[in-house]
Amino acid sequence: MRKGNARFSKSSSWPRTKTVVKKWLNLKNDEFHSDCIRESFGQGGRKSCSDKDDSLLTGRDLSGGWLVESSENLRPPARYGSQPSSSSCQPPKELRMFVGTWNVGGRSPHQGLDISSWLLDQQPESSPAHIYVLGFQEIVPLNAGNVLGAEDKGPAYKWLELIRRALNPSCSERSQSFPNNYGRYATEASPELSQKDRISFSDLLAMEDRLSMASELDDDSEPSTSNPESSSEEEMGDVATTRRRPAGQGYRLAGSKQMVGIFLCVWVRADLMPSITSLRVSCVGRGIMGYMGNKGSISISLTVQGSTTICFVCTHLASGEKDGDEVRRNSDVVQILKRTRFTRRLFLPAAARSPETILEHDKIIWLGDLNYRLTGSSCGDTKELLERNDWQALLEKDQLRMEQKEGRVFGGWEEGRIRFPPTYKYLADSDTYAAVTSSANKKRTPAWCDRILWRGSGMEQLLYARGESRFSDHRPVNSLFSVQLAAAGDNLRLLRPRATQTEAAAAIGLGSSRF
Repeated sequence: MRKGNARFSKSSSWPRTKTVVKKWLNLKNDEFHSDCIRESFGQGGRKSCSDKDDSLLTGRDLSGGWLVESSENLRPPARYGSQPSSSSCQPPKELRMFVGTWNVGGRSPHQGLDISSWLLDQQPESSPAHIYVLGFQEIVPLNAGNVLGAEDKGPAYKWLELIRRALNPSCSERSQSFPNNYGRYATEASPELSQKDRISFSDLLAMEDRLSMASELDDDSEPSTSNPESSSEEEMGDVATTRRRPAGQGYRLAGSKQMVGIFLCVWVRADLMPSITSLRVSCVGRGIMGYMGNKGSISISLTVQGSTTICFVCTHLASGEKDGDEVRRNSDVVQILKRTRFTRRLFLPAAARSPETILEHDKIIWLGDLNYRLTGSSCGDTKELLERNDWQALLEKDQLRMEQKEGRVFGGWEEGRIRFPPTYKYLADSDTYAAVTSSANKKRTPAWCDRILWRGSGMEQLLYARGESRFSDHRPVNSLFSVQLAAAGDNLRLLRPRATQTEAAAAIGLGSSRF
């Protein structure tokens, strides 16, 4: 280090610094949230340490569910209640999945926010979705405090409450307002790290030899704070419940995970929960220094009926609309596919092992704020095409489609036809694009930043649309899929072989020499 670097005073405790640095580097973070613990073990029940499924319950947390660490199998022992028979829990041959993504611009939801129209109005009541997969970006402001410090769980808690109410409108368990104690989850600070002892941004710069990181912050936000979450991996075993609920009587949180502002949650219809197994999570940070969590991905892997493996990848890629920024986004995709790893239970036979990488899954859905913009478009030209609702002319300049066509990213992935206006960027609480304002620092050329792609056979997209909430400067996007499931007799099939370097590079859209 250079002599000019600041030294820590004796009052600045190294153990506290070490704790925070571990959090920044995300050396280990194997916790996620689920309803299945609450439903399996009752309200306030605690599992015995002698139970053989190796799961550790650490207390109540988001949405009234449980915080889970290092779980191998969440199926409760017989003494906690009988398991539903396999015959009564068979999923349909075709699974309907609702997938939604929304960049909420760092705003915490209020009690009056109604998301039911986004989640429910665009699908028939007679055939509701079996699974809801909802990904959010910027659920907290991307400032230095949230990117580098303790994780703010308050907004995630509120979003889960809103989703629970929307999906379970007749549930007597839900309240009509946010519980008064949600503030207890506002920060995940270490007990030994009080607010006054938080390591400052300048301390980080001193420890890193004053490495400049400002250039890697979001150009549309302020500098950030929170768990770097660079490669944390968690596994949840069988998501089973002992308390069966009839079909159509609600959805349960199978699993949720937050990494700074990125938040992904999977909700499963109650009657299907016993058929969901091997739920695991992996996070990859792609923000500051290429590892911090202000940009990156959260991936959730699960198996349905023991035979069909599905992966959901929620991402927030590099921002910016300058020429060449699309290369940074392509690089994010490459690194996410390379670095995402799901833990495996090594004691299982090879035929029963779950996928370790994204591309090993049977079905994959990639959602999020991909941040691809329109190339070579002036605000004037774009405004004229917007006024004519000429989406196809605008889409000819869409970076994502151009990069795909040139084979530079997402080779072999599919996206439905876009028949809706650009989803970004709007003025606050308005239907007006920021491009038409006179304020130069707020101008952004409208673009389809928010996208949903998929990969795998036996998948049909039934709907690709956007919501019209004015809550954020982005509009939410959603898709409805019909997914064919493998027959129950195929549950002993061999795991899909790991993609070769050439095959993996083709899936990403790069030559193998660059992968």
